[in-house]
Amino acid sequence: LLLLLLLSGRAPAARSRDFTAKDIVYLHPSTTPYPRGFKCFTCEKASDNYECNRWAPDVYCPRGTRYCFSQHMMKASGESVSVTKRCVPLEECLSTGCTYIKHEEYKVCTSCCEGSICNLPLPRNASDAVFATLAPLSGTPRPAPPGLGTPLGLSLAL
Repeated sequence: LLLLLLLSGRAPAARSRDFTAKDIVYLHPSTTPYPRGFKCFTCEKASDNYECNRWAPDVYCPRGTRYCFSQHMMKASGESVSVTKRCVPLEECLSTGCTYIKHEEYKVCTSCCEGSICNLPLPRNASDAVFATLAPLSGTPRPAPPGLGTPLGLSLAL
């Protein structure tokens, strides 16, 4: 019957409605499987970042994890050899940075970030192989504002 109504043009008109940014803000927190639920790109030893992100399952991270981890192994030329991304607890984010495996001529860069799907890009050097959080870690001293004894403080004073 509904098909006949649709074909005859006599079906009641349905009004479409697009989502707004406000809808998404209100929808997102209510659809997580637990409070502060988040997602990360996840893959194990993908050939490059495209292959990792392309096939990453769209699932929420398990409880007990809080950060998105990325590990990028590359040749000296910068060409990707292996990409691993996953959800991790704090302990797996305490040694970010880049190391060199001289006998294999590879560089391995590791980064962590806090926030849903924040691990889209790959770490390639010491500047982006970092642990980026949305707020200071509890129990970690906050940096002091720049004083005259710091380079920033000296430049501000001049």
